[in-house]
Amino acid sequence: MNWLLPEYIADALPLEALRIERLRRTLLDHFRGRGFELVMPPMLEYLESLLTGAGQDLHLRTFKLVDQLSGRTMGVRADITPQAARIDAHLLNHQGITRLCYCGSVLHTLPATISASREPLQIGAELYGFAGIEGDLAIIRLMAGALDKIKLPISRIDLSHVGIFEALIGAAGLSPAAEENLLKLLQAKDVPGIVEACVEVPSPFREALQRLPALYGGAEMLARAAAELPALPAITSALDSLRHLIAAAPELPFSVDLSDLRGYHYHNGVVFAAYCPDYPAAIALGGRYDGAGQAFGRARPATGFSMDLREVARLLPTTKSSGAILAPGIAQDQLLAAHIAALREQGEIVVELLPGETVCEGPFCDRRLSKLGEHWIIEAIQED
Repeated sequence: MNWLLPEYIADALPLEALRIERLRRTLLDHFRGRGFELVMPPMLEYLESLLTGAGQDLHLRTFKLVDQLSGRTMGVRADITPQAARIDAHLLNHQGITRLCYCGSVLHTLPATISASREPLQIGAELYGFAGIEGDLAIIRLMAGALDKIKLPISRIDLSHVGIFEALIGAAGLSPAAEENLLKLLQAKDVPGIVEACVEVPSPFREALQRLPALYGGAEMLARAAAELPALPAITSALDSLRHLIAAAPELPFSVDLSDLRGYHYHNGVVFAAYCPDYPAAIALGGRYDGAGQAFGRARPATGFSMDLREVARLLPTTKSSGAILAPGIAQDQLLAAHIAALREQGEIVVELLPGETVCEGPFCDRRLSKLGEHWIIEAIQED
């Protein structure tokens, strides 16, 4: 059956496509109202552009092909963030703060989760040129406001800081191979595996690495982390940053998970993940990735977030949309044509029947235009 789609790739049929498009418009308008300018990077780029800076974590997730014009290797983007960093650093060249937003399809070689699509519709926002913790807070509030705008409740926002793990690895003098192994074990919260991997790590860093998976919970967890982790300057600074975020936004449902190290290879500061009730995975992810633009000629402070609009659309309750109006073909009836045009200007959907067409199978029509004397009126369609 040649017409079957590849695994984890799906069409968006009319109702789903309509919901996704409405969400896209609502969220991009939300970003625009806060000064974030829309950019539209290309789907394809040369591979070295996609996989440098913020994209270095994407090698295995990126589809690769050969450009027939140049003979060079190209990639289908797996994340728009590196492209936004390229635009900020290389094309816009602003000296101050730049606020960018985007929405477009990305393609993954493998699905992120068992239920995820390999073609997410990524929407997000990035803030460049400001290194302070207030920038992270602005992005987190932008994310929370966006989810509130579309009435998707947040159960919690997990906070972490990759500087804590980096400081422990550096102080313990671990090799890159040992660092990678521990990173995978921490991401899986494999406590027995972490204990085994830390056998030869010197104290007190061995105990600190073993404790990281247990350092999750409410804001009080930061005091416990400060007491149980070595007082390295980078760890103290990281915990202070997290403490500042939580204190500055008491209205947000913050929690702490110091072993959450997603995007470790390009994040270098605060990272966060937003969760919704009755949904096991994070619905939005973000964090700081300073210096990502260096590969494009200009290192800049950077922080941002993104989410998959397809997944967001599936989480929202289905709302019944208003039906369309069925109209006979306008033929030479200028009065009818003017009436249809006026209805469309008011935002109504009007479907004109073609010759021989008696019913409309989509969209759903709950009203029709009928002629009463010299006038056209709207009347309800009675269901059989």
